Amino acid sequence: MLAIVCPGQGSQSPGFLAPWLERPGVEAKLAALSEAAGIDLIAHGTTSSAETIKDTAVAQPLIVAAGLITAEALLDVPLESLNVVMAGHSVGEITAAALTGTLSSSDAMAFVRERANRMADAAAATPTGMAAVVGGDPEEVLAAIAAAGLAPANMNSKAQTVAAGTLEQIAALVAAPPAKARVIPLQVAGAFHTHHMKPAVSALTALAPSLTPHTPKVPLLSNYDGGVVRSGEAALESLIAQVSRPVRWDLCMETMTGMGVSALIELSPAGTLTGLAKRGMSGVATVAVKSPADLESAKELLAAHAQREEENK
Repeated sequence: MLAIVCPGQGSQSPGFLAPWLERPGVEAKLAALSEAAGIDLIAHGTTSSAETIKDTAVAQPLIVAAGLITAEALLDVPLESLNVVMAGHSVGEITAAALTGTLSSSDAMAFVRERANRMADAAAATPTGMAAVVGGDPEEVLAAIAAAGLAPANMNSKAQTVAAGTLEQIAALVAAPPAKARVIPLQVAGAFHTHHMKPAVSALTALAPSLTPHTPKVPLLSNYDGGVVRSGEAALESLIAQVSRPVRWDLCMETMTGMGVSALIELSPAGTLTGLAKRGMSGVATVAVKSPADLESAKELLAAHAQREEENK
């Protein structure tokens, strides 16, 4: 089985969309997505500074749009014709929902616009942040996070947990890291996936009746428990609740392994999830589509996967 995965906030970098704009049709596509998002995705993906695109209200729509244009360039056949599972990390789950047909592109951009703006508002209410804890004993890591008054916002693997809370709490964890672990502050502007984001959940709940979710065309995993969501309504509920509860990417990887995933492609802005897969999904072939230069390798992996599927029939 093939997995196509979509990265989350923090994966963006200045100018990362510039090479994509050299491809036919991409500028028009981004212009349409910009209108739906209410921001200039072309400018933010090409000329905006690192500080500008760190802003939650900019970063989240930018990442979803990048995934959509990457998938369009990568896939020559309908997604449902492949033996594939889709998953996204945090805001990347919105990208995955759009690609599986669970949400239309316009609904996905409306959702991410509201999500980004309301999460930015919640983050502005109290100075908060996130830090990755790499290494250490998992139980000791969780104990140290709790001792600092933080919450485990992202459980990415046995070797990486992301803590979230106030900047003072982050500083306390940096000053007293768990044994045999490193604490790395992240370039995000809030304590996402914690109780600090509750106001955003309320706003998205109010938005939900204006959206039209559909049953995913291919298996779509939830960040909540790594399980396959069975309906459009369940997927939308998961996306809303996800804002204030932990991202369990470790469980998503467990599910993919259990489903027999042997190859994984990460859409732009790629790198983080393929890195986690290399460490947490033994033997899985990976391609990170960081720029159009990586499309050939990704298509070769797709072709090899399709050939194996045909041989196994």
